[in-house]
Amino acid sequence: MGSTPCSGKGRGVGGFQELGCMPWKVSKQKGDVAGGGCRPEADEGQKARIPLPSPRPPAIYHEKQRRELCALHALNNVFQDGAAFSRDALQDIYQRLSPSTLVTPHKKSMLGNGNYDVNVIMAALQTRGFEAVWWDKRRDVCSIALPNVTGFILNVPSNLRWGPLRLPLKRQHWIGVREVGGVYYNLDSKLRSPHVIGTADELRKFLRHQLRGKNCELLLVVPEEVEAHQTWRSDNV
Repeated sequence: MGSTPCSGKGRGVGGFQELGCMPWKVSKQKGDVAGGGCRPEADEGQKARIPLPSPRPPAIYHEKQRRELCALHALNNVFQDGAAFSRDALQDIYQRLSPSTLVTPHKKSMLGNGNYDVNVIMAALQTRGFEAVWWDKRRDVCSIALPNVTGFILNVPSNLRWGPLRLPLKRQHWIGVREVGGVYYNLDSKLRSPHVIGTADELRKFLRHQLRGKNCELLLVVPEEVEAHQTWRSDNV
């Protein structure tokens, strides 16, 4: 039961005075309703004018370019985790690969500075239970089952730089693309910040544009079970 207010004047048997009950003092603050101590509720018009907090944009992990470690940056950006892979891990994979397993062998750095090829990327993904599916450019990207694809890694020509100077030379460069918070982003490590691609339809336009370029290749990053059942294809039977 709740306490009962008392006036302090009672003298009867078992009266409040004997119980040491103090008088109930109502504190009147600015804006209180007389006798009630409560503010009047805002009408519907006032409630409608109260601004609602805007939703926070999703936090996006974007690893920037260092040395020739674009393969490392693309992997970590696709996984949205800076600890997903390390330079030492990729260098160890490179050194363990024998020349007979190389799909597209070319000169690579023996000092761990990067410039890793597709073989290192494929082997690195397998250590985390993922596969890299090479996309046949003769197929249209509309047949990619986007919900089953974790991310994309593209190999594209990119201008070389010497400090702030852009050289008239190009070199192959790995970039990561993935969806975050319902929006697809270009997470190229050479960009100052992630670039919004947009919806699924806009992603397909972006991929078509990239694949029309010379020397561009596309890898789909998918879980092992997706690759095993070929469910990265929307036309899969």
